[in-house]
Amino acid sequence: MPLFILIATDKPNALELRVATRQAHIDYVRDSGLVKIAGPLLDDAGGMAGSMLLIEAEDLAAAQAFAAADPYALAGLFEKVELRPFKLTLGGL
Repeated sequence: MPLFILIATDKPNALELRVATRQAHIDYVRDSGLVKIAGPLLDDAGGMAGSMLLIEAEDLAAAQAFAAADPYALAGLFEKVELRPFKLTLGGL
């Protein structure tokens, strides 16, 4: 199945919203079976400021649907989201 990388940047001053919805987001990602790796992006001070996920989905539309239903997205956490096809060259899953 194709891979897609999602990079999302939090809105400014959104740490409280991120923390409040974090467990729902983690449960959603874990239970989806689509996410190969995931973790928060960090700001210069080491605080959580965005998300990066490597998604394996049938196609771009399926990856977009997954991203749109993420509790973080539904809560309005993100200022910017980029979802792009990805080809693994080094490393393994």
